[in-house]
Amino acid sequence: MQEILRCNDPVLLSFVRATLTQEGVEHVVFDGNMSVLEGSLGVLAARVLVHEDDAPRARRVLSESGLSHELRPEAP
Repeated sequence: MQEILRCNDPVLLSFVRATLTQEGVEHVVFDGNMSVLEGSLGVLAARVLVHEDDAPRARRVLSESGLSHELRPEAP
């Protein structure tokens, strides 16, 4: 699995999930509710992970949706 995005914004997270789902990119969100529990201090951000084979497609789809500035650096 490869982390492609990390955020504390529930609206952004919802948009990312909907976009990836619409494009058929399977993804997993880790720590999705932790920012709510920790008071939105930004310490524990939700992480969106995709299978390594799907990472280029997921990055392209999110970039085309105007979220290139939110993407994590690509793994070496």
